[in-house]
Amino acid sequence: MAFQYLALSALIVLYSLMFVGGYVSAAGLGLTCPEWPLCPNGVLPSEEYFIEWMHRFVAATTGTLVIATAVASWLNKNSGRKIKFTSTFAATLVITQITLGALVIDLKLHALLVAIHLGVGILLFSMVLLTTLFAFKISKSKIETRA
Repeated sequence: MAFQYLALSALIVLYSLMFVGGYVSAAGLGLTCPEWPLCPNGVLPSEEYFIEWMHRFVAATTGTLVIATAVASWLNKNSGRKIKFTSTFAATLVITQITLGALVIDLKLHALLVAIHLGVGILLFSMVLLTTLFAFKISKSKIETRA
């Protein structure tokens, strides 16, 4: 049961990340913190860097949860090929996404990279959503088998 909630938490945090990322982009705050991975003031930012720093913090949390979900899918004896594929693909995409995020900052919001970053984010969300749905399907089938 813990696996299902790990996948669900990854999905919720990822959705939050996309929400914050959309705000950062729409508000023109993408380069308020011009260094990567940390802002100029280090781990804890000053007020002027807070929103972009929050985006990076939620991204790190998302990455950790997505990779943990992929590892858990391989360790869970009830996981089938579909869930292992979607979670592993999601873990690969999250690493790609973090790399793209760094490049977007380093290349000063190059339009093509920003568009690719958005596209990979949508694909990542799809894979995490599928992983979560498959995880709850596993849980449901175990309950039905017991009954």
